[in-house]
Amino acid sequence: MKLESAVIRYGDHVDTDVIIPARYLNTTDPKELGSHCMEDLDADFHRKAQTAHIVVAGRNFGCGSSREHAPLALKAAGIQCVVAHSFARIFFRNAINIGLPIVECPAAQALHEGDRLAVDLDTGALTNLQTGETYHAAPFPPFMQGIMQAGGLAASIRDQLVKEGKA
Repeated sequence: MKLESAVIRYGDHVDTDVIIPARYLNTTDPKELGSHCMEDLDADFHRKAQTAHIVVAGRNFGCGSSREHAPLALKAAGIQCVVAHSFARIFFRNAINIGLPIVECPAAQALHEGDRLAVDLDTGALTNLQTGETYHAAPFPPFMQGIMQAGGLAASIRDQLVKEGKA
């Protein structure tokens, strides 16, 4: 799976409370969550997300509350991938479970807001299309890539059951 987009850049410790503020947790509607994504951190996020679909961040992205709403809000806002130095473990699991591709790549900290990035999720190669510099991340194993390509864990299981004639 390959993605290409401009980058929206954030720093370290972006927590789930700024990804989706707690006052919006009374809904699970992805469209509603996406409309409030990052609004307390970055008032221009929705304007940026119209043309930039990859978030690049620092250490411990998604720390804080263990809410599935956070990766769901990012995905619903049009974010196709998050690249970070590191992820909070619960965010990492929730992102995979809802089919939001994430990549841990400390070297990608060299990227700047607005850079165009090509991400090859199959190989783990990330290329800054402005500079030609390539960064390398460990690709996910095939079964996890399959979960993300299916759109999340539930969709992946449903697809497998259909394939086996059990659904």
